[in-house]
Parts: sequence; structure tokens; C-alpha cells
Amino acid sequence: MHSLFEPSSLQAYRARLSRLEPLSREREQLLAVRYQAGDKAGGRAIVEACLPFVVAVALEYRRWGVPLEDIIQQGNVGLLRAVAKFDPTLGCRLATYAVYWIRAEIREYVVRAYRVVRLGTTKAERRALRAYRTTRESDPERLSEASGLPVERVRTLLPLLQAREASLDAGNGDSTPVLDRLASTEPSPEDAANARQVSEQSRVAVREAVSGLNERERLIVRERLMAEEPRTLQELGDMLGVSKERVRQLEQRACLKLREKLRGFEPTLSNVA
Repeated sequence: MHSLFEPSSLQAYRARLSRLEPLSREREQLLAVRYQAGDKAGGRAIVEACLPFVVAVALEYRRWGVPLEDIIQQGNVGLLRAVAKFDPTLGCRLATYAVYWIRAEIREYVVRAYRVVRLGTTKAERRALRAYRTTRESDPERLSEASGLPVERVRTLLPLLQAREASLDAGNGDSTPVLDRLASTEPSPEDAANARQVSEQSRVAVREAVSGLNERERLIVRERLMAEEPRTLQELGDMLGVSKERVRQLEQRACLKLREKLRGFEPTLSNVA
């Protein structure tokens, strides 16, 4: 892919982005709505406002040996994909929504661009590779004899065998494996938005169900089922002035009521394109 940047222009590009004013949530949503209605200027405005965020994500991959300007350019491709799918009614900012596609585009690009010399395409080459790994033999004639490869071919391969090249699943020296330095994958924005909807609707449903219990039952549910450090039956019994067996009965009755109130609850998900 041809880079948008000359080697000397990346700094100027980043300086220009630093002068961009961030959009407020309300302004961003308004421009997104206008863009969905066909206003290209609105789409261009929200893209430009998000370009500094693309650079911030691209910097996470700067140690891959791929030119940073190329990584930024690929991240911009992901941003454009996100803008085309962005739904302002989801209730999140464009940067939050777009980071999935920005990282996906960058990850695919850097893995594709990361050059790993491929050896072992023939049986003789595989024998040479095994022999070198086993014995670290560096004499071309001996390695030729062990593998069946011509001496000249062994001389060509030896520098590659001896090179300390990195691979996607092996570290380089004291560094962590290259694959581990990739930014982790994330759920898609649609999945994340749906998960937030389900979580919020579930909280509302449980809150309404609990509100239908009597005071003692609500206390027991809060202290036994909803607290990070639940109280014991004995502690609640002492608090309420009843036996721990009575607390157990009240807890069981409250759970039956909650189960009945929540029976048939199904979260409603928005259609996300």
C-alpha cells in the first residue's frame, strides 16, 4: 500500500492533528445523524476529529518494524469502516465504537507485513533444518551430508538458519513473544452494545423484582445475595432477632418470589446493522 506520508511529513501530520478540536458528544451525534442522512461533510468532520485517536492506537504497534505512517494509514481505513457502520443511537462515542475496526485493520496489516523467512519447503530443507536445530552444525559440507542438500544450497540457507529471526509465537532474546505484543482482540461494537443493553435491562428487572419484597426479605436479599461479602445466617438472625433457621426460610421464600417475578423475562435488543 502506498503511504500517504513522506518520511519527513509524519511529524507535520501529527502536529496538524494536534490542532484539531475534539467534538462534544452532542456535536458528534448530530454530525453522525447528518452523515447517515447523506451529508458527506458531516462524515468528514467526525472522521477528522477521530484521526488523533487512530494515531494513539497505531503507536501501540510501533515496535513491529512496520513504518508507523503505514500503520496509521491502515488504522484510518478501519476508522472509515467504523464511521460507515456507526449508529449514534447506541449511546457510545465514535472512538469507543471504532477502536474494534481500527485495531482489526492494523493487526491484519502488521501480521501480513511482518516478514518471517519460510524454510522447509522441501524434504531436504526440512532435514537440514532439523539437523541444524539438533546439532547447531555450521559446516556446509557436514550439513549437506546430513541433509542431502547440495553444498551450495546449504551455504545459501545457513545465514537464514543462523539468523535470530523472530516468529509470531517465539520471543526475541529477553522480549516477550511477538504474538503477545499484539493488542488483545475485543468483542465487536455490536456485541458490546448488546451486552450493555442486556446488563442494564437485567439490572432494572431485578431492581423492580426486589422492590416487590417486604422489608425483611429485601434486607436478606441485599445482605445474602447481592453483597460482595455476604453475611452469615447467624449474623442476619442476630440483626433481625430471629433464629438462623428462620432467616434461611425467609431467604428461600424471597428467592421463590424473585424467581416468579422474573419468570419469562427476556431482554430486548436493538437491531444493529
